[in-house]
Amino acid sequence: MFIQTEATPNPEVLKFLPGREVLAEGSRDFRTAQEAQASPLASDLFDLEGVTRVFFGTDFITVGKADHFAWPHLKAPILAAIMDHFTSGQPLFTDAADAAPSSAGHDDEVYEGETAQVVAEIKDLLDTRIRPAVAQDGGDILFSRFESDTGVVWLHLRGACSGCPSSSATLKSGVENMLKHYVPEVTRVEQAL
Repeated sequence: MFIQTEATPNPEVLKFLPGREVLAEGSRDFRTAQEAQASPLASDLFDLEGVTRVFFGTDFITVGKADHFAWPHLKAPILAAIMDHFTSGQPLFTDAADAAPSSAGHDDEVYEGETAQVVAEIKDLLDTRIRPAVAQDGGDILFSRFESDTGVVWLHLRGACSGCPSSSATLKSGVENMLKHYVPEVTRVEQAL
């Protein structure tokens, strides 16, 4: 098994490409060792000293590290853990309920009329143009909510994008400009916490 690695715009996060499907759909973000208990692979990665975050995409894994640890010391044990997991045949999750893509960030609010159409356009742009580009950098971006009275779109940044020094620029100059161009009702984009 050959696992490729790629740098991300976030110097504290590295992207690992195992050459096979990681998740069938969606993404899954583990911010703590406690959350990682749902996945043997995520748990094994959190067991490595210096690992602070694990993110699963459809065909990649991003791993975040504490700033006082160096990638040359962490990369080999991370590669070994990923390789061991995929060659062992273990499931990615301990329970089928845990395997569901995370819905954190998805708005449960029901929009009606013109607002529903605007939200559908925003979500379509996110899914077809923005999320694939963000995934190339080892992250994901999810719709949180739309305030129709102000035109503000709230988005969740995940994976390598979360905490990235350039995430504000990406959000403002990239995502906001695209949404404002294609959806005139959008006036501003903000990061949801």
